Amino acid sequence: MSMLSFEKKYRVRGGTLFGGDLFDFWVGPFYVGVFGVTTIFFTLLGTAMIFYGASLGPTWNPWQINIAPPDISYGLALAPLKEGGIWQVVTICAIGAFGSWALREVEICRKLGIGFHVPIAFSVAIFAYITLVVIRPVLLGAWGHAFPYGIFSHLDWVSNVGYQYLHFHYNPAHMIAVTFFFTTTLALAMHGALVLSSTNPPKGEKVKTPEHEDTYFRDLIGYSVGTLGIHRLGLFLALSAGFWSAVCIVISGPFWTQSWPEWWTWWLDLPIWR
Repeated sequence: MSMLSFEKKYRVRGGTLFGGDLFDFWVGPFYVGVFGVTTIFFTLLGTAMIFYGASLGPTWNPWQINIAPPDISYGLALAPLKEGGIWQVVTICAIGAFGSWALREVEICRKLGIGFHVPIAFSVAIFAYITLVVIRPVLLGAWGHAFPYGIFSHLDWVSNVGYQYLHFHYNPAHMIAVTFFFTTTLALAMHGALVLSSTNPPKGEKVKTPEHEDTYFRDLIGYSVGTLGIHRLGLFLALSAGFWSAVCIVISGPFWTQSWPEWWTWWLDLPIWR
């Protein structure tokens, strides 16, 4: 009920980036806005194109449906719908939907009078996606270098790209990304477990305070970042994982064409080994 009473304070006109009062209203707990409408439009169109592409294929098995990008021979040109054009339309719709959702988040932040941390964080995920389907293919000169839309086909693409550079896990940016991914899960798992242990004490004991949580980590590792700090740390780790995952793929091909183990020959050439 406290949240419902607070909604009256920010469910007011204004704070929009585009369209003024057009669609500046809520449907239940969901804010609409112009960018909410464009999100729905791009989502429905993109989904319809995926179903259309699936109808042209040999199966309706959701694991095997494949919406492939145009052949390499098309370069960066527009392709016929049945020869990769569907993939191009779906990609445009995906970018439109993701971008609209981020801008809708900005409008909600403006209404609430809070920072733009959520849309900025989501934009890092959008950047990672655009890196795969736009930036890297453009740098390589063909849309065919992007990944296909499909479960098995996407996994095959990941595997093939990995083998193309012999041992992709030797990619230094990939190492950094994986490190951030695992560190994110470690930090937030420890944080979540600590909160649950504090708020669910044994029967007969009082719920513990943040001071108990800080004390636990001071005793465990000698330092506690605090209740606000752990969320800042989790956000930093998560965004770093997404950023470096984008870096690791965009440098594979456009900037490094050999096998990744060969990149590490600089280590063997250091003067300290001579």
